[in-house]
Amino acid sequence: MAGSRSLAFRSTLAVAGLLVYAAVSVPTRAAESITASVTFSKDVAPIFQAKCQECHQPNSIAPMALITYQDARPWARAIKERVAARQMPPWHIDQSVGVQHFKNDMSLSDAQIDTIVKWVDAGAPQGDPKDMPPPKALVTDNEWQGVKDGFGAPDLVIRSSEYTMPARHQDVWYRPMSDIPLTEPRWARMVEIRPTNMKGRRIVHHSIAYLVLNNDPEAVNTGTANGGVRDFTDLVNRRPQLMEWAIGKGYDLFREGTGKLIVPGEKISWDQHLHAVGEEITAGSEIGIWLYPKGQEPKKRSYLVGFTGLRQREFVDIPPNSIATTDGFTVLKENTLITNFQPHFHLRGKAMQVEAILPDGSNQIVSYVGRFNFNWMTNYIYADDAAPVFPKGTVIHVSAVYDNTKANKFNPDPDQWVGYGDRTVDEMAHAWMNVVYLTDAEYADMVKTRGGRVGVVPTTGTH
Repeated sequence: MAGSRSLAFRSTLAVAGLLVYAAVSVPTRAAESITASVTFSKDVAPIFQAKCQECHQPNSIAPMALITYQDARPWARAIKERVAARQMPPWHIDQSVGVQHFKNDMSLSDAQIDTIVKWVDAGAPQGDPKDMPPPKALVTDNEWQGVKDGFGAPDLVIRSSEYTMPARHQDVWYRPMSDIPLTEPRWARMVEIRPTNMKGRRIVHHSIAYLVLNNDPEAVNTGTANGGVRDFTDLVNRRPQLMEWAIGKGYDLFREGTGKLIVPGEKISWDQHLHAVGEEITAGSEIGIWLYPKGQEPKKRSYLVGFTGLRQREFVDIPPNSIATTDGFTVLKENTLITNFQPHFHLRGKAMQVEAILPDGSNQIVSYVGRFNFNWMTNYIYADDAAPVFPKGTVIHVSAVYDNTKANKFNPDPDQWVGYGDRTVDEMAHAWMNVVYLTDAEYADMVKTRGGRVGVVPTTGTH
């Protein structure tokens, strides 16, 4: 199919585009006067404040701060390289296909990239320090991303017990239980998982908060069917999940009017993948839950589905020093609204495409990430008017590409064969998506409001 055939070529085209960019980026004399007027204080510092300093500050996860001119100047060439290639900020979704409007877009616009490139090409001048914007407050603790983005403090914070990971050790899957302190049913409108302390961000690869139900059968997902030979993925998706978190991910913000119901007496069953980093660290996970106010309860449930990129659970076969691909198919048994996309791989993951094959045989690309970065499991939350809606009978096709060569800087050993597994050195492929199921009447109304358009609504991007 057209969407599938395009997957293998898009990464190659991206590289070619960078080479073309490099070839034409030498400024002409006419451009030099414009370039020279771009300074750090007046033009670049505001961009760094808005898009970069959240991570690039002292004691945060980035390797260097980008707050002052003295911080940024030694890294000017590297900054230009990363932003021109759209490697930083970590927003790796393809901007030419699929959904293009998001609630949490942290990417740089073309104009912002152009400003940074001009600044570096001009010699990275400081300019007048009086032009600097007022400094932003620094993060001094393990702050919630939702708080940073203006949603206020979570209404509930539920912690797991902690595990002490030795400096050198094989991977550990830590699975404690936590009580949920509720005395009446409440609906969650947003959830966020984080390690229990800053150092824990080094050892927690991923953390899943499953709900142990208390007489709430509607919390079980029955709206999808795995197209593979084995039903393992179906069983996983039927186990209710409040959230899946991985390195670099923020929160799950549910569409207005949808959420997850939590009933008194339920518990959280944690599934935490921990790995050693050369230092003994004690940490666990905690989940923040933002609740709907009483009287404003939603009418629809949101279900977290791990759409598989594998035809069978163990169907991963990546020879040494090779590029490999896998595909997975999931049938939508209900009319379905998809509200976000988060690709999940391990160290060899390179690219993932989500395609919808509609009942009439037509196909649409929903989202594509061609430059996956293991350190950033970015969650792309679709804007309400851009979230795609598909009829029952649609097949969600997930295509995955793996790079087991020396060209993959995350690859620990390209001479090793790689198969499916939970360890960081093994591989897997999931497209984590929150979905909302619609009745036939609700589906027809939504399609009507979108001018009769099914699936991905064409939009004009800002880049």
